[in-house]
Amino acid sequence: MKKVFVPLVSFALFLFINLSPVAAAVVDFRNIYDVKSGDTLWGISVRYGTTIDELKITNGLPSDLLIVGQKLWVPPVYEVVSGDTLWGISTAFNSTVQQIKSANGLASDLIQIGQNLKIPQKRLSMQGQYVLMTRDEFKDWLFHNQFTRKIGKIQEHHTYQPAYKDFNGTNHFALLKGMEEYHVTEMKWKTISQNLTTFPDGKVAVCRPINMAPEGSFAFNDPIVREAIEADSLTIENVGNFDKGGDVMTDAQKETIVTVAALLSMRFGLAPSIDTITYHHWWDMVTGERVLDNSAGHAVKTCPGTTQFFGGNSTDSARTNFYPLVRQKMEALRK
Repeated sequence: MKKVFVPLVSFALFLFINLSPVAAAVVDFRNIYDVKSGDTLWGISVRYGTTIDELKITNGLPSDLLIVGQKLWVPPVYEVVSGDTLWGISTAFNSTVQQIKSANGLASDLIQIGQNLKIPQKRLSMQGQYVLMTRDEFKDWLFHNQFTRKIGKIQEHHTYQPAYKDFNGTNHFALLKGMEEYHVTEMKWKTISQNLTTFPDGKVAVCRPINMAPEGSFAFNDPIVREAIEADSLTIENVGNFDKGGDVMTDAQKETIVTVAALLSMRFGLAPSIDTITYHHWWDMVTGERVLDNSAGHAVKTCPGTTQFFGGNSTDSARTNFYPLVRQKMEALRK
């Protein structure tokens, strides 16, 4: 019999559950707390013997704001049973072997039956409002969070600048801060324009809060039209110049772009189409008119790319090359 000790009365039913082995057994509840009315980060941190900062960095929270129904990774205490390994425990509880060893003062990977282990949570990479994640981390983050804004369409963009030559594999946050500075100082927007950014190494960053509509992508001369277009939009900037002769998209970024679109479609109940996953090229950036492929005589950008973005920026390219991949990924993720 495996004993999972969680210091909340409401979780008492988990205290004596038959589990074997741990890596497979904890999948259903994993160390997750559902936010309830009246909860605060301080109160949750006290209950679970952690800190507000640790809760924020393990859950990708840029602020102290909690929404009822939101799910948080929390650090339980686990009693070791026969067959357990540090690797299996770390995998089951969203932690790492080294973090568990450090938290419990373990000099080796050896653990004993009946030993109680504090399980610290895997920490996300954060700077200010920016949360940098792998695809799997983003999936958890997206489905753990609650959102107050309706999302009806996903906007696909490319950055053009910065391009691949500006990315060195470690400067994700520096590039994001550079974009933010330009958007705020030059464009006079409140913060960075995009909600999400993907990188050549396959990482994805949450930038502008998803509960905040993007800013500045369309209808530069008419803020009323722009706000109407962007009210239910979620903007994704894909780092790279994907016009003809520009950057050749990496396989890692391709996989992330498809996966992120699939996860967002699932999370917000969208079926991939020209109405729900839209390209920047399909909109007149001055008037805000949706022109699709009829761009002659309109002020349009080539964004998200003329040739290197899944075959091009036409609606036919999207229908033929991009949406099918998103649908396939949605089916794979549901299994």
